[in-house]
Amino acid sequence: MEYNTSLSKLIIPEYGRNVQKMVHSIIDIESKEKRNHQAKSIIEVMGNLNPHLRDVPDFKHKLWDHLFIMSEFNLDVDSPYEKPSKESFEEKPEPLKYSDNNIKLRHYGKILPLIIKRTIDLEEGEYKDLLVHTIANHMKKCYLTWNKSTVEDEVILKHLSQMSGDQLKMKEGFKLSSFSEVKVQRTHKKNNRGRNHGKRK
Repeated sequence: MEYNTSLSKLIIPEYGRNVQKMVHSIIDIESKEKRNHQAKSIIEVMGNLNPHLRDVPDFKHKLWDHLFIMSEFNLDVDSPYEKPSKESFEEKPEPLKYSDNNIKLRHYGKILPLIIKRTIDLEEGEYKDLLVHTIANHMKKCYLTWNKSTVEDEVILKHLSQMSGDQLKMKEGFKLSSFSEVKVQRTHKKNNRGRNHGKRK
């Protein structure tokens, strides 16, 4: 009996062992013309085995790259695309840069500080006053999302002052949404999502 554990490792398992054997069998063909013909035939087989690749841009290019990879870059044929090098596939990607944003009040997110920074630079006037009021209202909603108990408006305004470096203050006469109003808004959004989900079904 021939077990897979005793056979060579599949380089690209999606194509199966027979395709890999076909690729290795044409490497030693002396006639380059015959190698080219056989390679094109294998490409057609690979495309038929993986029809989903047809939806991928340049799927033929991907198939030829896979052909060279399965031959361990030992196949000498005329490809319609540039032959990939072994080194290009062994290169390690650059490490991902993680965000180093130091968010003091995480329940407000990291976009809100950017909005506050832009708001500070605006000219004084009615538009800026309305925007500061909208920001404070949004902060209250964010706070109540993560802290389901009520919160005093003074706490939100204190956080707004901290995050803006004491440069933004809500004008007198403006009031933040009450806890009940915020709760109703959240409930309304949940109900809408439920109705839309029912319609999709």
